[in-house]
Amino acid sequence: MGGPHISSVFKVEEGWIDYNGHMNMAYYAVLFDRAFDEVSIALGMGPDYAKTRRLTTYSAEVHICYVRELHLGDRVTVSWQLLNHDEKRLHAFQEIRHADGWLAATCEGLTLHVDMNGPKVAQFPPDVMEKVDRLATAHAGLPTPERAGRAIAIRRRA
Repeated sequence: MGGPHISSVFKVEEGWIDYNGHMNMAYYAVLFDRAFDEVSIALGMGPDYAKTRRLTTYSAEVHICYVRELHLGDRVTVSWQLLNHDEKRLHAFQEIRHADGWLAATCEGLTLHVDMNGPKVAQFPPDVMEKVDRLATAHAGLPTPERAGRAIAIRRRA
């Protein structure tokens, strides 16, 4: 994983299309989440992790930017880049790209590692932390995405 993780190819489903004729905003989050599921498995935190170790991840904050509409049947991939982390959190940036290469949406998010017995935020166990640290090292040389760190605001002209 020297570069951002690139997901499997996902296809925009019929039930995701709204009355405007394009993919409803909620399903962009579904695509970002499905892509993170693939990363979670690679880091040792997939469905079995929750079942056997009673540990999981929760989304704490996300900022989605909608750049270009997706439509029924469009095929996309989703990238995932680790920007920062500590012993309990992952700060990542994702992009949904159409099969033709154009950018459809971005998502910057903060993910918490959670002990399901609380539930409460908890440190990654050593085996997972080792994988996260390796990924952080691999992603350290990547440029910070242009859209990372954006804030929501209405800027008034003088």
